[in-house]
Amino acid sequence: MFYTALRKLLFNFPTESVHYFSMNSLKSARNIPFAKKMIEQRFQFDHPSLQKSLFGLQFKNPVGLGAGFDKNALYLRELEALGFGFVETGTITPKPQTGNDQPRLFRLPKDKALINRMGFNNDGVYIIKRRLENWKTRRSSLTDHNLIVGGNIGKNKVTPNEDAWKDYEICFKELFDCVDYFVVNVSSPNTPGLRELQEKDSLKKILSHLQNINNSYTTKKPLLLKIAPDLNQHQLDDIISLAFEVALDGIVATNTTISRDHLATSETEIEKIGAGGLSGKPLFERSNEVLDYLIKNSSAKIPVIASGGIFTGEDAKLKLNAGAALVQVWTGFIYEGPSIVKNINKSLVN
Repeated sequence: MFYTALRKLLFNFPTESVHYFSMNSLKSARNIPFAKKMIEQRFQFDHPSLQKSLFGLQFKNPVGLGAGFDKNALYLRELEALGFGFVETGTITPKPQTGNDQPRLFRLPKDKALINRMGFNNDGVYIIKRRLENWKTRRSSLTDHNLIVGGNIGKNKVTPNEDAWKDYEICFKELFDCVDYFVVNVSSPNTPGLRELQEKDSLKKILSHLQNINNSYTTKKPLLLKIAPDLNQHQLDDIISLAFEVALDGIVATNTTISRDHLATSETEIEKIGAGGLSGKPLFERSNEVLDYLIKNSSAKIPVIASGGIFTGEDAKLKLNAGAALVQVWTGFIYEGPSIVKNINKSLVN
């Protein structure tokens, strides 16, 4: 009830500004000893049945936060306090990027959705690497710290597609000792030409190269691929085939969609907002279709992290029952508030 009223107030302000205001407020509150404990007690829910072993990693629960929320690894402590089992930082590029012009993040309350055209705005791999190194140092000194952190990596806007593999290599090598797993992002609609890298030949070049580097280390890191919900059946077959060929550890399904079908928001408002990736409730069914196709046509041999339209425990259960190994929220976090992880986990246990 409280968050419903707060959300109504916050939704009167620009979306991106509210995002940083909210997270910075949480950061400030968490630095107060008694407030830190209160936040953890209010928003965390642990149970042995929620634990999940995957990719050689131990997840305290199956609910993660998708890439794009904490692009620069600024809020890992705060997100851990809210009970997330894992957080994907990024998308991270070699060079810093300001991203697309603002406004670039829009709410569609009637649809419980967002449209974003952020454009991989981030501080660049070298600055983010230092933050992650500090995080890792802190983690090693705490016995109760068990948040899994993934690194979502991409290419700079100015890098031609034929040289994209170089950007992914830089990010992979720089972050190798700082993250628990990697996700290759070639599916954002907000970097011109990026989705062309989902075609089999282009993708094979990037993934094979990263796996060759991965194999040169004593201990490999799990390597996953994030795909768009707009792929057709033939393209999904190519993804499955390639996943086996290059020994991918998993797939994140799915990113945002360029579709604007079946929205309650008026066409006039949609046209006014313009280009960008749509996330939230309208993506739920399509992301479920992609999940179902991947599970069935890979004989459930490729682990899938399911993302797209998860707001409640029932939403998460549907994806997990369909074969997803883990789930990720993003837009649901904006609409449901900081209790979303606790509510989902309690529902999964009950």
